[in-house]
Amino acid sequence: MPAPSTSPAPTPVNSRSRVLIASLIGTTIEFYDFYIYATAAVLVFPSLFFPSSDPTTALLSSFAVFGAAMVARPIGAVVFGHLGDRLGRKGTLVASLLTMGIATFLIGVLPTYAQAGWVATALLVLMRLAQGFALGGEWSGAALVATENAPKGKRALYGTFPQLGAPLGFIIGNGLFLVIGALLPSAAGADPSQPSDAFLNWGWRIPFLFSAVMVAIGLWVRMRLVEAPVFAKTKEAGLVRKLPLATVFRSHWKQLILGTFFMLATYVLFYLMTTFSLSYGRTAEDAAVPGLGYDYATFVLMMIFGVLFFAAFTLISGPLADRYGRRATLIAVTAGILVFGLVWVPLIGLGTVGVVLWLVFGFTLMGMTFGPMGALLPELFPTSVRYTGSGISYNVSSILGAAVAPFIAVALWEAGDGSPWLVGVYLSSMALLTLVALLIGRETKDVGLEEGEAAEAPARDNASVGVAP
Repeated sequence: MPAPSTSPAPTPVNSRSRVLIASLIGTTIEFYDFYIYATAAVLVFPSLFFPSSDPTTALLSSFAVFGAAMVARPIGAVVFGHLGDRLGRKGTLVASLLTMGIATFLIGVLPTYAQAGWVATALLVLMRLAQGFALGGEWSGAALVATENAPKGKRALYGTFPQLGAPLGFIIGNGLFLVIGALLPSAAGADPSQPSDAFLNWGWRIPFLFSAVMVAIGLWVRMRLVEAPVFAKTKEAGLVRKLPLATVFRSHWKQLILGTFFMLATYVLFYLMTTFSLSYGRTAEDAAVPGLGYDYATFVLMMIFGVLFFAAFTLISGPLADRYGRRATLIAVTAGILVFGLVWVPLIGLGTVGVVLWLVFGFTLMGMTFGPMGALLPELFPTSVRYTGSGISYNVSSILGAAVAPFIAVALWEAGDGSPWLVGVYLSSMALLTLVALLIGRETKDVGLEEGEAAEAPARDNASVGVAP
């Protein structure tokens, strides 16, 4: 009688569809949650949570809380990065999604300033910080799920799927606000750029409460993931770091700095086109600081049209970065962003056609610069510290770029007496910094995700079992 087979069972792997859906759906939900806050920060939060006799002061206060979440993001990157590099990507991604979902749902049930005074504002700030904390761990984990499971030569393409969550989240979130606004229109004779009483009283809460449904779907998908082989091999080899953060700062600080500046222009462009533009587009032409004077529904539809280009060119950027390299692709795109910032006023001066072109060009460049980042930042770091390193670079850049971008943009808008030309110059200046970082950096297209792991690993701590320092 033949002896039973003793060959080991095959290691479970994630199917291509499971990888792409899991990396896409989580970031779509996370960005949906972030966008509905950004929309509410412009549309309703200034009057509901930051009452002031000066509308600009109320708007700036709302933007300040919006930016506060960016400060929490690097903290989330450290905490979730530590867990992701020590314990694995799957459980960390579930935790980040659940944290974001709970915080977003609770915003939907908060009392307003008129009902609870400063307590309402404090609770909004707390929930906003929780959102930022969660998103700090979400992006890098989703990018790692995509790139660590990608076939050879297609890492940038796979890396565009978590990036695609940004435009999809924008379309779903703003589309839902648009539908609610249409169902709850302003009264006859009222300013159409301002929400109705019903919208202010309860309509704005619906998108926040709806996030619970999306989070449930995302959790179901992510619970079915298995760890990527590249992480499993690192764990089996005893190369998991006891303190990934310390290792990153000690051995990979140059990559941290470069990765942060690689993302700078992307973040500034991102939040100028999605947050500042909504405020600028809706402000009346005869206001103290004049804007474009579009009603809310019209301008959001124009933005959604532009975001379609964001989504399309996010996907297009992946094959280009796989063929020509991340660095070469991003140098060309960043030069385009620099030029784009200098032509804001001539474009917008062409009327509605020019405004649409402004949105289309901005969102096209956004897709082209955002797409390759899903592969580039993870490729800067070895497996044992990849979650921590890529997450810190991505989220520290959010402070330098996104946290202050809407706030600076409003101040420059005022300084320009309603003209956004200084805002465009600000964007071009940030693009110049990113361009310098890209010229200093090196190409990562052909770097293997397991390369350098043994060579870069320092001597193991004998006091720990299977865990490198």
